[in-house]
Amino acid sequence: MSATRQTRPELVASDVDGTLIDPYERVTVRTRAAVRALVADGVPFVLATGRPPRWIAPVVAGLGFAPLCVCGNGAVLYDAEHDKVLGTTTLDIGTLAWVADIAEKVLPGCGLAAERIGASAHDAATPQFVSSPQYEHAWLNPDDTAVARDEVIDSPAIKMLIRLPGARSGDMAVTLASHIGDRADITYSTEQGLIEISAPGVTKAQGLRILGARLGVAPANMIAFGDMPNDIPMLRMAGLGVAMGHAHPDALAAADEITGTNSEDGVAQVLERWWPRADRASGKR
Repeated sequence: MSATRQTRPELVASDVDGTLIDPYERVTVRTRAAVRALVADGVPFVLATGRPPRWIAPVVAGLGFAPLCVCGNGAVLYDAEHDKVLGTTTLDIGTLAWVADIAEKVLPGCGLAAERIGASAHDAATPQFVSSPQYEHAWLNPDDTAVARDEVIDSPAIKMLIRLPGARSGDMAVTLASHIGDRADITYSTEQGLIEISAPGVTKAQGLRILGARLGVAPANMIAFGDMPNDIPMLRMAGLGVAMGHAHPDALAAADEITGTNSEDGVAQVLERWWPRADRASGKR
């Protein structure tokens, strides 16, 4: 293991849903204080999430500052402070059409959606989330644009979403993976019948590597927090990969350490080793 365990990390990265925010989708007072303490100490904090940039604003509000972000499971590098997309990796139209055809054959009844990206989080020139009439959301999504099935796959996308209500995401991923091989990457962040398809090599780990290189931080000197299979590559890459107490079994197995749940401020519990709570640092009870 890296010296990250003993020395102050040079970069901290955290998943958002199920990790940084609590079950009520809030950044708690304790977690906010821990993150702000490391930033005040000059250590970069990065959000590494499956969310697109347009869903970052509530997290920024909860943190009280705008960090660099790895969005779309690694397909987008986003500067939240300046609302600027720094880089993207997309699925081309041919691959989208090919995956869609296979998915509809091996996962009958599934619906398709695509996440696209513009130059900023709310680029009005780009319809950023489009879904077919068969697509049933796994969560509320007020900014959805319903289109014909073929329109879902007629423009490059940072990821394709495949939804099959009543199925388990893990089972869907196994079924589809045997047909598409290494032409695209499959992951998921919920077991509610939803899998996400990205271009080959696109992971949160790859996004963090790129940002780390820009900031002069090697993976061995990073801490990464996560709870679901889409977090596994970065948990394995970081010098210290920390899974939340309630994490998916595969994420738990990939981590170097297990912390408390997101309702127990698990992220803060680890960060306070280097940046103690003010009341404890002062000896208060």
